[in-house]
Amino acid sequence: MKYALVTGGSRGIGRAISLKLAGMGYHVLVNYHTNLTEAEHTMQMIREAGGEGSLMPFDVASQAETEAALGDWQLRNEGSHISVLVNNAGIRKDALVMWMKNEEWFDVMNTNLNSFLYTTRFLLKEMLLAKWGRIVNVVSLSGVKGLPGQANYSAAKGGIIGATKALAQEVAKKNITVNAVAPGFIRTDMTKDLDEGQLKVMIPMGRFGKPEEVAEVVGFLAGEQASYVTGSVIHVNGGLYT
Repeated sequence: MKYALVTGGSRGIGRAISLKLAGMGYHVLVNYHTNLTEAEHTMQMIREAGGEGSLMPFDVASQAETEAALGDWQLRNEGSHISVLVNNAGIRKDALVMWMKNEEWFDVMNTNLNSFLYTTRFLLKEMLLAKWGRIVNVVSLSGVKGLPGQANYSAAKGGIIGATKALAQEVAKKNITVNAVAPGFIRTDMTKDLDEGQLKVMIPMGRFGKPEEVAEVVGFLAGEQASYVTGSVIHVNGGLYT
């Protein structure tokens, strides 16, 4: 059995990625923090499509919770390891810097950036021993070009882009690839408060993207066919920023 972990895998882009990886034959560990209803719905969709998966609740912003959950899984699945990691979990707390509260900065950093360290560091050892692994980090247009009102989010996602390129060089000789996917405006819960009508005029394709369009790219990067692609940032933004 091949195992994949998708953090923030219960909704939006994470749900689409979970479904895609399940369709590729992975037993998908769907991480979520608080919304059990949405997580169970995602699991139902995976099973209805003929895939396999399990729920894995923990707060990615907490090192203790993350390591406890992953450690418990390893104890219960001796001889198995997670060969695909998709760091997708993220939150937004938008504010102009002059009015940004400390907690708005640190909450976003803990969930979007520090979580990369907690999950990746824990799972990397088994990937190195197996001499195969795929790490895909879901970043953002905001982390590439910066967006006003999102200094915290841009800093966190930009940090992951830098970490992606560094880690890719550290582990390339062990057949482990590390890449990032940078979505633009994708129609999800995270973008439901944005004015799509106003924003889509800036997008050359004239529309918001779909979660499944991001998931297809993640699926490619998670597969054997992407074995020579590492340290890359692939943009999925309808031509808005390349």
